[in-house]
Amino acid sequence: MKFSLLSLLITAFLFTGCQPSEKQIGDMLKKNPKLLTEAIKANPAEFIEALNVAVKSAQGDQRQKAETAEKKKLEESYKNPMKPQMRADEVIRGTKGAPLTLIEYSDFECPFCSRGYDTVVKLLKKYEGKIQFVYKHLPLSFHASAMPAAKYYEALRLQSSDKAVQFHDGIFADFSKVKNGEKFFKSIAKRIGANMKKLEKDLDSAIVKKRIDEDLAEAKKFGFQGTPGFLLNGIPVKGAYPAEHFDGIVKELKKRGLVKL
Repeated sequence: MKFSLLSLLITAFLFTGCQPSEKQIGDMLKKNPKLLTEAIKANPAEFIEALNVAVKSAQGDQRQKAETAEKKKLEESYKNPMKPQMRADEVIRGTKGAPLTLIEYSDFECPFCSRGYDTVVKLLKKYEGKIQFVYKHLPLSFHASAMPAAKYYEALRLQSSDKAVQFHDGIFADFSKVKNGEKFFKSIAKRIGANMKKLEKDLDSAIVKKRIDEDLAEAKKFGFQGTPGFLLNGIPVKGAYPAEHFDGIVKELKKRGLVKL
């Protein structure tokens, strides 16, 4: 005769005069784990069904906890927005001093950053005259071309902001070639009319290294480990979310009286 686990437990404690406690059940199973395996063998379909229900329930609980924690973090960020450094010589796209400030911590080799670039372009167009955008560096160690690209961007910035912007856009416009590394970066630099001698001199300069190190430290401070990471008026966005996600933040900022457009 086949017995369920429940039947086995009831039989085992039938003469105790009271219901078994969780500790008693646990102790019994430790002493005789075959009780559990025999019950599973006797009722495999019921066990799998119960296990699936338990897994789904646990996943639902985890999702709910994660969503609650995320909402709490978001609420805190509206009350205490993050404050990134805005250096005097930042490359600013859009309207300098605009009420909306979008900062991106990015990796030139990251495919998700390519999507992030498309989102930035849409936001600059949609909020034209009301937004300023700053690109900052978060080259990931497992992307071989990311750090060299960041150096090229910063070395070109020392020549002019326009050249840095053209280099930035040139990479994402022809993103499939980024893995070609320096050959690709040089071709963009030549096309935009860079001073190649100065570029070569500045690539490994202390000023370029310091600039990238500052961005890396700031990204770490704000909890950005992957790319892209954004701050919209100090509100963090981790990942390549579509423009509509940022629209929601803008609406919330307006609702709370934190920005006037």
